[in-house]
Amino acid sequence: MTTFAFAPATREQARARIGIQGPAGSGKTKTLLRIAEGLAQGGPIGLVDTERGSALTYATVPNRPELGGHSFLHLPMDTHDPRHLTGVVAEAERIGLAVLGIDSWSHFWNGRGGLLEIVEKAGSASGSGGTFGGWRTGNPIEQAMLDALLNFRGHLIVTMRTKTDYVIQGKTVTKVGTKTVQRDGTEYELGVLMDMVEGTATITKTRYEPLDGLVIHHPGEEIGETILEQLGQGVDPVAAIIDGLTAEDLTYQGALELHAKAKSKGLLSTGHLHPTTGEPTTIGDLIAEYGTALKPAPAPAPVASTPAGQPPANEQSGMAEPTADGPARPTGDAPVTAPQMRMMHAFFTRVGLGAKEDRERRLHASSLIVGRQLGSANELTSAEAATLLDTLTNFSERADPAGDFNAMIQGLLDAHTAEYAAA
Repeated sequence: MTTFAFAPATREQARARIGIQGPAGSGKTKTLLRIAEGLAQGGPIGLVDTERGSALTYATVPNRPELGGHSFLHLPMDTHDPRHLTGVVAEAERIGLAVLGIDSWSHFWNGRGGLLEIVEKAGSASGSGGTFGGWRTGNPIEQAMLDALLNFRGHLIVTMRTKTDYVIQGKTVTKVGTKTVQRDGTEYELGVLMDMVEGTATITKTRYEPLDGLVIHHPGEEIGETILEQLGQGVDPVAAIIDGLTAEDLTYQGALELHAKAKSKGLLSTGHLHPTTGEPTTIGDLIAEYGTALKPAPAPAPVASTPAGQPPANEQSGMAEPTADGPARPTGDAPVTAPQMRMMHAFFTRVGLGAKEDRERRLHASSLIVGRQLGSANELTSAEAATLLDTLTNFSERADPAGDFNAMIQGLLDAHTAEYAAA
């Protein structure tokens, strides 16, 4: 029988997702930059410009502060394949943008190389099934773009063009308002939507009470600051999981807890960009990758450890002979991974051995814990690194991490010295 569990409700939205729509010349780009400054609070702002460089009109002029302007990073784009935005988001996260602006998002719908063109081309292929078949190609592309944008770890502001909409009844053509140049229902993906007309914004959708129904002429930083204040009351669940997953002190148990948390919130299949490679993936696959790297392995069989100053005995340690390709490690074992190396350094810091001059003490402690002499941390296998991380995690959580860890290492040294003497 399927069981269901309720959990306490919390506000979970720590990053702004804002849409600004209006006809040409209504002030969308200027409004984007002004709101971005309120959100960024001095952090870097990046703008994707599909409007033939028009955003540069609002940039600062070197050595001419009296002319005003806005400071931002500029990325011109004259082709509008939605898949390009996945790479844009990856670069925005790599350089740490506080706010990413897309001006305008409409081009990725109906511009040159946009989604409609992709669908038309796919649908015209022989045997594709026409437009319906074309959307079989287009829908996954659009979804990947949305996943990338909406999971961007900074604030997102997009502009969209509007056009006059008409209804034809018989021979009568009636103007019924404006229509956004983007897929119908796009507004559901955004937390705030404002309509621009000649520099005046009307907020037509918002999740934040202070903005509800607001009409303001030339909106600026104050709108961004108001949104930022509202966002400060909540937590972005995806960002929280990614932050936990990439933390230096992540443990295997911690990865299991993150998996359970993501599953309870229905986030395992949520698309996200890989923190290292920038490739599209899912939250579930990321947790599996990081967790697997930390999965504890059975501790290696106890072996006689070589006292300090004595050469290692390969026949006693289970080591393969060193080769010209690098240091020796147990035959058949995978090498230590980069995430494991980063986490080991973080945990050694917690137990008082993180300084550069503590390198020899770290190696000595690592050798005693894994049961063989090490000349470098790079000689560790992934399984040995997991064992070492489990030990470091245990002692880092104690009331006196450094004291207890040193006492444990001294106990291992005494036991191994006695074992060596007896042999």
